[in-house]
This record gives sequence, C-alpha cells and structure tokens, in this order.
Amino acid sequence: MRCVDYRLGVTSRSTALARPRFASAVALALVGALAAGCGGSSPEDGASSAPTGSGPGSGTSSSPTGGASGSTAPSSSGSATGPVTAGSCARQKAAALTEEQALGQLLMVAFDTAASRTALDSLIEEQHVGNVIYLGGWDGAERVKATSAHLQEQATEDATAGIPLLLAADQEGGEVRQLRGEGFSKPPTAKVQAQMSSSELTAAAKGWAGELKAVGINVNLAPVTDTVPAEIGKANEPIGKWGRQYGSDPATVTKASTAFLKGMIDGGVMGTVKHFPGLGRIKSNTDFNATGITDTVATPKDPYLAPFTAGVKAGAGLVMVGSAKYPGLDKTNTHAMFSKPIINGLLRGQLGYDGVVITDDMNAKAVRSIPADERAVSYIEAGGDILLTGDPESVPTMIEAIAEKARADEDFANLVETSVLRVVALKERMGLISCG
Repeated sequence: MRCVDYRLGVTSRSTALARPRFASAVALALVGALAAGCGGSSPEDGASSAPTGSGPGSGTSSSPTGGASGSTAPSSSGSATGPVTAGSCARQKAAALTEEQALGQLLMVAFDTAASRTALDSLIEEQHVGNVIYLGGWDGAERVKATSAHLQEQATEDATAGIPLLLAADQEGGEVRQLRGEGFSKPPTAKVQAQMSSSELTAAAKGWAGELKAVGINVNLAPVTDTVPAEIGKANEPIGKWGRQYGSDPATVTKASTAFLKGMIDGGVMGTVKHFPGLGRIKSNTDFNATGITDTVATPKDPYLAPFTAGVKAGAGLVMVGSAKYPGLDKTNTHAMFSKPIINGLLRGQLGYDGVVITDDMNAKAVRSIPADERAVSYIEAGGDILLTGDPESVPTMIEAIAEKARADEDFANLVETSVLRVVALKERMGLISCG
C-alpha cells in the first residue's frame, strides 16, 4: 500500500482537486486509519462497533463476508446523516485513492451487449470508473464470464488502485433478465415468485445467484420492492405492466422480496432494493417519459415504505433511488434522485440507512433535459453515492462537474469523500478487497 500523507493534499493529472481531499472530521478519521496502515497508530485500531441503523452489515450473517464490522466515521459537516460504517481496511483503501480514483468509485457505467469487449477500457483507465452494469440483454454464460474477467483485469493499480469493480445486472425474473441463454435460468416474474413459500424462494434465488457469481457478476439490481396497488395494476407502466411487483400490498412485497434478497446474499451476490421511495403509483415509465411520473399519495408515513425498510434490515447492500416525483415527500417536487428530503432525510434519516445509494439510470427521459453536470452534482448534494448511467459518453462531464464543485465547496467535498468511503466499505463487506 502506498503511504501518502493526504493531510498535505495530492495532485494528479487533469482532474485532480486543487485542495486537500480530506478536510473535515471524516478526513481525520481516514488519515488516522491510513497512518495505522503505514506503521503508525490510531485510536480506532481494532475497534469495532455495531452498524448504525439498518445500513450494511445489519442483515444476516449469510452475507458474502458476513456483516460489515469496524468503526464508524464521523459524519461530514456537509451531511445531516449519521456515521458511516466502515472497517479499517476500507478506510485505508479509501484514503490511498487519488482524487481521480476516488471520483471513479462513484460511477457505474452501462456496458451494452452490442459493444466490443474493450469498449469501456478507456473509461476505466482514463476516468477511473469503478463499476459497470450489463445492459441490452447478454446471451450465454461463457461470453459474460469472459467479459467480466476482462473488465476486472482493467481494475489495475493505476486505474482503480487495484480495487475490483462492482459488476451488476438486472436479473429480477420474467421480462427483466439482462443475462439469458445457456448457463442462465429463466426466473419467473415477481408475481409468480411471490406464490412460492419464503424458503422455496430463498433456495431458488440462491441458485440464481450462483449462476451470476459463476460469470463474475457480484451485484444484482434486484429485488423490486415497489408496491403496485391492485386498482392500478397493469396501468402502472414501469412495474405493474410487466408483473415486476411481488404484490399489491406491502406485507406481500416485504415477505417475498426479503426472501429473494436472502437467497441472493446466501449465493454470494449482493442485492439491491429499488426503486426508492416506490414507483407503484405512477402512470408512466421514467425511462421513457418526463410526465405522468408523479406520486401524489406518498408521505413520510407511507406504508409502501415498509418493504424498503425490511430490505435494508435484511442486508441489502444498495438502495436504488428512482427519478419520479413525490410532492408529499419533497414540496419542491424535485425528482427523487436529486431530492435531499427523500435521500438524506427520509432514507438516511427516518429509515436509518447508512449504506450505498445508487441511482436508477441518470440518462432516463425523466431527467435527461437536465444537463449531465447538474444531474451529477445535484445527486451528490442530495446524499447519494453511485451514479448509474446508460450513457458512457456522459461520464467525463459528470466526473469533472463533481470535481469542480468539490474544489469550490468544502461541504460538498466532504459529501464526496463520505460517498467514496461507503462504496469502498461495501466492497470490503463483499470480500472484494482485503488488507491482509
């Protein structure tokens, strides 16, 4: 491990921040951990505390590496949330990142099935992108396995400080299966899955997870934890139309989604609950529409939040936030992924979640009219972590926007550093990094 005193600041290539990376209480905690790893000492050495709220590690011991243990970093002055659960190894790894490498950990970029195997190589090498999602329908396990191996080979010391990529797919079941063909099962729709007993669904999901793990996928952007009211049903374009919901009441959704999640984690693949705070009541699909995407019913006491709460308590490593609007949750009627009341207030505050928050596609029609640089900055300001984009060409713009904002705004820089620590802590929990 490189031993660099980040209290003095770091410069590297064109997008390096012109200020010390760690400039707050978060900085001191990370510097202390780094010093400990370089032969110094830290009062946090060997310390361990239970996860705060329902964040990473608060689920079952059946997670890929068990619950996330370690100390908690003080929250930054730019955030109203509680401390971040992270072990000393995650702190060392996060502190050792250059500014460019740190920013890259906050991106997840789409890899389209029609692209060449080397299509994302330059983004990983030059923009230091730390995460990839398979999109477009990938056929055959051998092809996916070879592509995953190639992608992880790009996570070099120079590109990502040797930190492996999160490789994700949407493998819900039914119509939503990005991985198909030989080597992959055909999981039924969520509505059909919900008819299985909890033990049966967990066992089935564990088997599906095994197929993903075998081809290098370590994150499933599932289960769907949206509740679609019976009176809306198929008129709900993003979820109900395709039978993606487990049921029309929160209790049914909670029972089935947590069973699916447990199976994924048991099988060595991290699960994600989505699309916070719920797409079940809107009419139009946010991927293709900028209107008809408002839920006028949801409030902070919405019973439809229960499946999300249960999911994070059951160990979900990520929560995906959508791009619909919720005036009852944010009176400014801001898209959820850009809403501080929804992410920082409701999810992190009321629900107590201190783990990784990831966007739905930031290239969706619902938000595409907003310039890419504004989307990136607004999301981090709201309390989010990983920006998922289906448009690889937007990556340099978004990274530079975050860097420029961090140069000018210390509170924002602290939010960035906190997000980086969350992502690296998740990778530690998943067994992707170690300091042994």
